[in-house]
Amino acid sequence: MEYSPPPLFKQGAPARVKVTVFALLSIALLVVDARLHALTAVRQVAATVLYPFQMAALAPRDALANMGTYFSSISALQKEVRDLKSQQVAMAQAMQQAQLQMAENAQLRRLMDAREHLPVRSMMSEILYDARDPSTRRVVLDRGTRSGVKLGLPVIDNAGVVGQVTRVFPFTSEVTLLTDKEQAIPVQVLRNGLRSVAYGRGQSGLLDLRFVAPNADIQVGDVLVTSGLDGVYPAGLAVAKVIQVENVAQGAFGRVVCQPLAGIDRHRQLLIVMSDQPLPPRPAAEPAKANGNTTSKKNLPRMEPVPPLPLPPQPLAPAVAPATQPGAAPARTTPGAAARTPATTPATTPAARAPAATAPAAGSPAAGTPAAGTPARNAATAAPTPAAPAAARPKEGN
Repeated sequence: MEYSPPPLFKQGAPARVKVTVFALLSIALLVVDARLHALTAVRQVAATVLYPFQMAALAPRDALANMGTYFSSISALQKEVRDLKSQQVAMAQAMQQAQLQMAENAQLRRLMDAREHLPVRSMMSEILYDARDPSTRRVVLDRGTRSGVKLGLPVIDNAGVVGQVTRVFPFTSEVTLLTDKEQAIPVQVLRNGLRSVAYGRGQSGLLDLRFVAPNADIQVGDVLVTSGLDGVYPAGLAVAKVIQVENVAQGAFGRVVCQPLAGIDRHRQLLIVMSDQPLPPRPAAEPAKANGNTTSKKNLPRMEPVPPLPLPPQPLAPAVAPATQPGAAPARTTPGAAARTPATTPATTPAARAPAATAPAAGSPAAGTPAAGTPARNAATAAPTPAAPAAARPKEGN
């Protein structure tokens, strides 16, 4: 089989001539287009006609480029999402910290304002944690004896009373909250000044007014403040608000339930009232009175036996001599019989009362001188001088 060139190259001029002619034609067109801009319309028409073919030819290349861009965009977007999420978490945490600091700042400002209006000195403190016993209402503060905290100091916030310091350590202190079952505080109604005592109710977070008369003037909405009668809490601090009043007709006392006004379970910053009110000194015991002089029992002299007082003079009844018969022996007078005669026996005759009321007649023995036949004891007894002791009496046998 003989090889022959294509028909285009068989007919006409040789190939070199054709290449030369077409090259010269192209150069001429380029010069005319550059100088005269005559081929602009032809170029636009040709570009419009060839554009679909151009897009079809570039489709595989664009598909490969778009595929690479797609996958790279997905990885970049995933990384950006991860970064944004971590940034969102950090911003949320920072926002929460900012909100906490704003709330803490507002609370501190309120505490500082309340501290300026307090008539006594106070110290700022912060709650560290709750007490370990779940059955009690206690918290632990970051102030102790090193800061001057003592037992019994009241703890307050900007709204009212929170509790009282019940245990003190060198660097911390324990505060029993107002709602604890073992905590009591004397209060009075701000509206009318009625005094009472508020007791905590434990985990319920409320207070009770016990031993209140059923007809007491207490209404829902009354504000209770400290009365200051206990010497611990300053007078006038807000304590609670009455939310329920029950008058039991059959019982002796009514029931009053109160809601504390202070943020007992809401805030971490509190104020410790440092200057406790000193109680007045206890009055001294009255010393025993002896002989009109005020002396103590220890300085009293030793008691001695009191000597017997002399008997007062008693009127003596005249001795009536019994009638004697001839030959009869005279009656013997017993000295004890006259002494045993009652002093209250009245005289029956005027003659018996005469010696005691009138002066002795002439010829009669003088006062204080024993008459004839009268024992010497009667004469000693009738003597008005108290200098005659019992030992100086004459014996009966004389």
